[in-house]
Amino acid sequence: QVQLVESGGGSVQAGGSLTLSCTFSGGTFSNYNLAWFRRTPGKERDFVSVISRRGTNTYYVDSVKGRFTISRDNAKNTVRLQMNNLTLEDTAVYYCAAVRTDSAASSPLVYNYWGQGTQVTVSS
Repeated sequence: QVQLVESGGGSVQAGGSLTLSCTFSGGTFSNYNLAWFRRTPGKERDFVSVISRRGTNTYYVDSVKGRFTISRDNAKNTVRLQMNNLTLEDTAVYYCAAVRTDSAASSPLVYNYWGQGTQVTVSS
């Protein structure tokens, strides 16, 4: 059974940076597309970024383009989300998700496996 464990969340001032990590186990990491989603209270999970199985393709929601970078290390079964120039609107619980597919999907309905989430709080 695939398991995902996020780490790296915390509190930071606006303009600061955080790096989230997600460790994958229970399967062959390189067979899975990995994505980050986030959720604020009262809202559904919103797509943030996805990286393809080999790391050759990445996609971002417009609001984080140029500020966030997704990467993966297939040797260490880890996916990361480097977040720079954080704004108040980035405050959310961030989730790592995985799906065994060739297509880089942005809908949370596609993803089979989810981590427990990690809180990111950006203050002014």
